[in-house]
This record gives sequence, structure tokens and C-alpha cells, in this order.
Amino acid sequence: MTEFDAIIVGAGQAGPALAARLTGAGMRVALVERKLIGGTCVNAGCTPTKTLAASAHAAHIVRRAADFGIDTLPPTANMARVRTRMRQVVSASGEGLERWLEGMEGLTLLRGHARFVAPDTLEVAGIRLSAPRIFLNVGARPSRPDLPGVRDVPYLTSTTILDLDRLPRHLVVVGGSYIGLEFAQMYRRFGAEVTVVERASALLQREDPEISEAIRGILAAEGVAIRTAAKCIALAPGPDGVCVHVGCEEGAPEIHGSDVLLAVGRAPNTDDLSLEAAGLEVDARGFVPVNERLETAVPGIWALGDCNGRGAFTHTSWDDHEIVAANLLDGGDRNIGDRVPGYALYIDPPLGRAGLTEAQARASGYDVRVASRPMSRVGRAVEKGEAQGLMKLVVDAKSGLILGGSVLGPGGDEAIHGILYLMNAGAPAEVLGRSMPIHPTVSELLPTLVGELG
Repeated sequence: MTEFDAIIVGAGQAGPALAARLTGAGMRVALVERKLIGGTCVNAGCTPTKTLAASAHAAHIVRRAADFGIDTLPPTANMARVRTRMRQVVSASGEGLERWLEGMEGLTLLRGHARFVAPDTLEVAGIRLSAPRIFLNVGARPSRPDLPGVRDVPYLTSTTILDLDRLPRHLVVVGGSYIGLEFAQMYRRFGAEVTVVERASALLQREDPEISEAIRGILAAEGVAIRTAAKCIALAPGPDGVCVHVGCEEGAPEIHGSDVLLAVGRAPNTDDLSLEAAGLEVDARGFVPVNERLETAVPGIWALGDCNGRGAFTHTSWDDHEIVAANLLDGGDRNIGDRVPGYALYIDPPLGRAGLTEAQARASGYDVRVASRPMSRVGRAVEKGEAQGLMKLVVDAKSGLILGGSVLGPGGDEAIHGILYLMNAGAPAEVLGRSMPIHPTVSELLPTLVGELG
């Protein structure tokens, strides 16, 4: 038995940062990782996909060069070189993180699969480790939907598609949500034919209808075919690779593609940790339930990041570690209920989101004031030739506080922070309205929205 002050299972976004805080406080810490340092974000999420998206954006700009008065040849995506560039960026990030951990005083970095044998004890590669504090940061993986025929055809996931060094002739994306749409636009810009198949009646059910429709229009304008209300999705071998039965109310009942990407959600990596030996149970979706301080039902065990079901983003995982560290080391009283939700959809132009949508605010019982402005009325967007999309602000009519906002347009993932920070500060919308923004920017129209609230 090897004893530590703390054991962290998983070297994703929360794990290494928490290890730094704990060792900095003088604790002896074991960090266990069974696969890749950096977790999903570095190896199969943000870093590789945004690197690929940058290559796709370059191809898109070259293809549009004539729109800006530039004569050039049509671009051709060399997918082997695109993948090599992506892997170089991923390797540099992961290797830098690993060197930092290996040099961290007070930290023991272990490789292997951790399983509980008791509430305070884990076994890794035949070695038993014990600690009064155990933190689970085990992440999630792509889900395999229980679709008819899914075992009869080869399929790609958001992880395995990163290994492609060729361009699919026709990529069929099953799933019209965030991950699926990012890959759909990306591969369309690389030159593939792309069809998105979504069971629901609209893309991105979490968003307000006008945002969803604008995104659909952006993708359709680039040649992405979209089939919504696909009630009977099934897979079968096809003459060119795969046949996707869609059963949509309109259009052909089948789509024949060379490749299919299943982008229908993620499942937490909690099924092989022997949680029962620690007295832990998971919910119906496989997440480890936690309270607002990220504590599980078993004292001395916390769950952070994707595995707790309280946020599915790199930044929520990072915030989890900050909450735990503040409460354990700084005498804080932080909890996840205090944070304002925010995220982005990284199509181009991107969608930045903060707080509640209009629909969510109304469903929560708020009396709301709303303002929106199309990007066609935002000078910076017009000047850049990227006038698709819109921005939107939702305000509580009684308190004047900002409830949420959306920026779908150039730099939307950055511009949304003006709203996000004010919401975190608890500042009313009038503070935004009185600010003096920089011209010409997309963000400069955010104060204008305050004056247009209806």
C-alpha cells in the first residue's frame, strides 16, 4: 500500500491544475492516467478540432478570394498534410503538459487503469494507493447510439475521424448538434459532399429558433445538405460505403454516402472504475452525482469535469477544479450554482452564448425584454464579408439584469464575453448601454442592443 494525501484519477482539464494547487499546498499527490495526458480537450477535442477548423477556414477563404477582388486557383485540401499539422499542434500541447507534471514537486504521475477497492483505496497496475481525498476527472467518450444496423457498417466518431488522412467523397453526419455541425462545415470546406441527418425537427434544440435557423442557413449556403425530422434513422451497407435510412417527411428516404460520422452525444467514463467498491452509484446516464460543491455521496470523494454531468465543456471542468481548490485550500465557499453558463459553437462564423436563451428565460417565469440585430446591420461584419447571423440580448424586465445573450457572427465566441463578464458581475444592462466600445468592431453593437430592448 502506498499512501498519499490525495489521488486524482484522470489527467484532463481539471486533474493537472488541481494537482498543482494541492502539491503547492504541501500535499503528496498521485495523478493516475490510463491513456493520454491532457484528456479529451488536448487529444480529441478542442485542440485537434480547432486546428482542423483553421485549415478548413484557410481553404474557405481561398475559395472566396474572388469575392474580395483576388484572383487565385481553387484550393485542394491535402488531408495528409492537414492531419500532420493537427498532430504537431496536439503533440506540442500534450508533451508540454506532461513535462510540467513530471517536474512537479510532490506529484507522482502513474500510468494505468485505476479501480476502487475501497472508498479510500484504488488499485493501479497491481499497486494499491490510498488517500483521504480522491478526485475523479475521468472524462467522457463518444456515444454509440442504438441505431438499427449500427453494427453492420464501419462508422466514424468525433475521435476516430481525427485519424483520417483522406477526404471522404460524401460524409453523412448523424447528429445535428454542436459536434456534428462543426465537422460538417469543416469537411464541406475541405471539399467533401456533406449531409447532416437530425432526428429532431430543427438543428440545435437548445438554441432559440431564429439562432437555429440562421445556423442552418449558414451551413446550407456552403452546400451542406440538411435533413431534419429524420424519425427512422438506420444504417446499412451501401454500394459506395454506407446507406443511411432517414424516413424524413420530405426528400429521398435514403442517403448513400462513402462514410458516416456518428455525432450523437458523449458518455461518461465511469463504467469501469468499480465504483460500487467505493459505495458510489451513477445516475441513469452514467454520471456520478455531486452536490453544488462537487462532493459525491461518499465523503472524501469528488467528481470533476465531464463525468459529473454538471457541465460538458473544458471550461466547466477547469472551473470545477477552481471551486474544489478554493473550498479545500482557501477557506472559500464556492459552488457551481454561482457560475454563469457560457459556451460556443465553433462553426464559422461562430456562435457565442451566455446565460439563458429567450425560450429558457420565459420558461423560467421571467418577464423579459429582448433585442436582436442581424449581422447585416453590423458594419464590421459587412466589411469582412461575413454578414450572416445575428446578435441577441435577453434582459429581466423587473430587475434590469442581463439574463442571457447570443452572438452569431464574426468573433462571436469572443464578443460574447462582454455579456458574460457583466452577468458574472451582476451588473444591469444599463451598464452595458452606457459603455463606450471600440469602433469598428462587432462588440460595439452590444450597447446599442440595450437601447433597442422591447
